[in-house]
Amino acid sequence: MYNRIYNFSAGPATMPEPVLEEIRDEMLNYRGSGMCVMEMSHRSKVFQTIVDEAEQDLRDLMGIPDNYHVLFIQGGATLQFSMIPMNLLKNGVADYIITGSWSKKAYQEAKKFGKINVLASSEDKNFSYIPDCSDLPVDPEADYVYICENETIHGTTYQTLPNTKGKILVADQSSMFLSKPCNVSDYGMIYAGVQKNVGPAGMVIAIIRKDLIRDDLGDKLPVYMNYKTHADSGSMYNTPNCWAIYCCGKVFKYLKSIGGLEAMHKLNLEKAKVLYDFLDQSKLFRGTVEPEFRSLMNVPFVTPTKEQDADVVAATKAAGFDNLKGHKSVGGLRASIYNAMPKEGVVALVDFLKKYEAEHG
Repeated sequence: MYNRIYNFSAGPATMPEPVLEEIRDEMLNYRGSGMCVMEMSHRSKVFQTIVDEAEQDLRDLMGIPDNYHVLFIQGGATLQFSMIPMNLLKNGVADYIITGSWSKKAYQEAKKFGKINVLASSEDKNFSYIPDCSDLPVDPEADYVYICENETIHGTTYQTLPNTKGKILVADQSSMFLSKPCNVSDYGMIYAGVQKNVGPAGMVIAIIRKDLIRDDLGDKLPVYMNYKTHADSGSMYNTPNCWAIYCCGKVFKYLKSIGGLEAMHKLNLEKAKVLYDFLDQSKLFRGTVEPEFRSLMNVPFVTPTKEQDADVVAATKAAGFDNLKGHKSVGGLRASIYNAMPKEGVVALVDFLKKYEAEHG
């Protein structure tokens, strides 16, 4: 037998136990192939079936329209900070909304490739809210408007998508991907590093409208940095991250089996309420995000001092909880309660924090 802890890591993060058990059972012999998926050729019929099923199950889950490509690309979300402006800038102008560390990093990278405007920012209050995006000064020349829809480090999320005034919306959904229903047609492109809410590290899923794939970039970009390369080859231009595709495909099937994204969203609301209700009544712990903009996935909170923050982190680890230390750039504590975190894990954490407060408050 094995002992599982409650892992609140922001990524690589916890995965559904039924998925891990299924992967375990197929580790040495995938469906009679006589080998592990990690060992098989990405050009084999067996693996092509894995890729095809993964894409179709994702399309089913999200209701992805036929005029969107689904691409499995190596490099994680950070590579997309460069690929997006390299591929989508036609006029050389883009608008970015900065709501935390990841949108800020994406903006800083995009500046290498064109005129990049900051439409709005919440840095004035340490990224504790989402700015009003109902009537922004969108540049008439902008090729796209960029957001990080859920900021992993600062724990903010958009309740309403920005009014882009007709410009395409590009969204980094890494830490909220598949946590709730999504109308893909509202976006020109959605992408997500899979290690937070879907699978193992090392891959990004990009969902991009077909008309945004360009034919005029062949001599201008490194071949791997061109979305057309991946779209034309069915994500098989080179050896893809076979293991991540396989594991993500398992998660897609699992989500379908429990009722899809509507059921997942209901559970995520219930889990987050348990933790936020505690933080709102606690005299020792305090959430750092304005209530209206709180993430369902990443919950940052603090005690009155950095020293006590550190003591709580040590105490939670000793009690069988892990990865509750806040990101090094902001400190404090953070509980990432992704899809695979069971409600019992959140309840157990709150019970522990209540006990700690009674003893140390």
